[in-house]
Amino acid sequence: METVPLAQLAHARSGDKGNHANLAVIAWTPAGYEHLRRHLTAERIGEFFAALRPRQVIRYEAPKLLALNFLLLDALAGGAASSLRVDSQGKLLGTAVLELQLPAPSDPSALKTP
Repeated sequence: METVPLAQLAHARSGDKGNHANLAVIAWTPAGYEHLRRHLTAERIGEFFAALRPRQVIRYEAPKLLALNFLLLDALAGGAASSLRVDSQGKLLGTAVLELQLPAPSDPSALKTP
Protein backbone atom coordinates (compact mmCIF):
# COMPACT_ATOMS: atom_id res chain seq x y z
CA MET A 1 0.00 0.00 0.00
CA GLU A 2 1.31 3.43 -0.93
CA THR A 3 1.62 5.91 1.92
CA VAL A 4 2.23 9.64 2.37
CA PRO A 5 3.51 11.59 5.36
CA LEU A 6 0.84 13.47 7.27
CA ALA A 7 2.60 16.74 6.29
CA GLN A 8 1.25 16.30 2.74
CA LEU A 9 -2.30 16.31 4.12
CA ALA A 10 -2.13 18.73 7.05
CA HIS A 11 -0.20 20.97 9.38
CA ALA A 12 -0.19 20.65 13.17
CA ARG A 13 0.11 22.54 16.45
CA SER A 14 0.65 21.13 19.91
CA GLY A 15 1.11 22.10 23.51
CA ASP A 16 0.35 21.16 27.06
CA LYS A 17 -2.67 21.16 29.32
CA GLY A 18 -0.89 20.31 32.57
CA ASN A 19 0.18 16.67 32.30
CA HIS A 20 -1.83 16.19 29.11
CA ALA A 21 -0.71 16.94 25.56
CA ASN A 22 -3.00 18.69 23.12
CA LEU A 23 -2.42 18.08 19.40
CA ALA A 24 -4.33 19.79 16.59
CA VAL A 25 -4.05 18.46 13.04
CA ILE A 26 -5.46 20.85 10.43
CA ALA A 27 -6.03 19.62 6.88
CA TRP A 28 -4.86 21.66 3.92
CA THR A 29 -8.05 20.92 1.95
CA PRO A 30 -11.61 19.69 2.55
CA ALA A 31 -10.75 16.43 0.75
CA GLY A 32 -7.74 16.07 3.02
CA TYR A 33 -9.95 16.52 6.08
CA GLU A 34 -12.24 13.69 4.94
CA HIS A 35 -9.21 11.48 4.39
CA LEU A 36 -7.94 12.31 7.89
CA ARG A 37 -11.34 11.57 9.42
CA ARG A 38 -11.12 8.05 8.00
CA HIS A 39 -7.47 7.29 8.67
CA LEU A 40 -6.16 9.42 11.55
CA THR A 41 -7.76 7.73 14.53
CA ALA A 42 -7.12 8.10 18.24
CA GLU A 43 -5.67 4.59 18.14
CA ARG A 44 -3.22 5.54 15.37
CA ILE A 45 -2.05 8.61 17.30
CA GLY A 46 -1.68 6.46 20.43
CA GLU A 47 0.48 3.97 18.53
CA PHE A 48 2.62 6.74 17.05
CA PHE A 49 3.25 8.27 20.48
CA ALA A 50 3.43 4.96 22.37
CA ALA A 51 6.82 5.89 23.85
CA LEU A 52 5.09 8.70 25.78
CA ARG A 53 2.71 6.14 27.31
CA PRO A 54 -0.48 8.16 27.08
CA ARG A 55 -3.12 6.68 29.37
CA GLN A 56 -5.76 7.43 26.73
CA VAL A 57 -6.05 9.36 23.47
CA ILE A 58 -9.30 11.19 22.74
CA ARG A 59 -10.13 12.60 19.30
CA TYR A 60 -12.37 15.61 18.73
CA GLU A 61 -13.58 16.74 15.31
CA ALA A 62 -13.78 20.39 14.24
CA PRO A 63 -15.14 20.11 10.68
CA LYS A 64 -15.59 23.85 10.09
CA LEU A 65 -11.86 24.25 10.80
CA LEU A 66 -10.94 21.11 8.80
CA ALA A 67 -9.26 19.95 12.00
CA LEU A 68 -8.95 17.01 14.35
CA ASN A 69 -7.86 17.65 17.91
CA PHE A 70 -6.26 14.94 20.02
CA LEU A 71 -5.88 14.95 23.77
CA LEU A 72 -3.14 12.60 24.99
CA LEU A 73 -3.88 12.02 28.67
CA ASP A 74 -0.95 11.75 31.08
CA ALA A 75 1.58 11.88 28.24
CA LEU A 76 3.93 14.57 29.61
CA ALA A 77 5.51 12.83 32.62
CA GLY A 78 3.98 15.27 35.07
CA GLY A 79 3.96 18.37 32.86
CA ALA A 80 6.22 21.41 32.60
CA ALA A 81 6.67 21.94 36.35
CA SER A 82 7.48 18.29 37.12
CA SER A 83 8.94 16.61 34.05
CA LEU A 84 12.63 16.25 33.23
CA ARG A 85 11.83 15.56 29.57
CA VAL A 86 13.35 17.80 26.92
CA ASP A 87 9.85 18.63 25.60
CA SER A 88 7.91 18.78 28.88
CA GLN A 89 5.23 20.99 27.30
CA GLY A 90 4.61 18.84 24.22
CA LYS A 91 5.48 21.67 21.80
CA LEU A 92 7.33 19.32 19.42
CA LEU A 93 4.57 16.73 19.13
CA GLY A 94 2.99 18.71 16.29
CA THR A 95 6.25 18.63 14.36
CA ALA A 96 6.82 14.94 15.07
CA VAL A 97 3.34 13.81 14.02
CA LEU A 98 3.85 15.24 10.53
CA GLU A 99 6.17 12.28 9.85
CA LEU A 100 3.36 9.77 10.52
CA GLN A 101 2.63 7.72 7.40
CA LEU A 102 -0.99 7.35 6.27
CA PRO A 103 -2.50 5.56 3.29
CA ALA A 104 -2.17 7.70 0.17
CA PRO A 105 -5.47 9.33 -0.77
CA SER A 106 -7.11 8.32 -4.03
CA ASP A 107 -8.22 11.94 -4.52
CA PRO A 108 -5.19 14.13 -5.38
CA SER A 109 -7.04 17.23 -4.15
CA ALA A 110 -6.52 15.92 -0.60
CA LEU A 111 -2.81 16.74 -0.82
CA LYS A 112 -1.08 20.06 -0.29
CA THR A 113 -0.25 21.77 -3.55
CA PRO A 114 3.19 23.37 -3.94
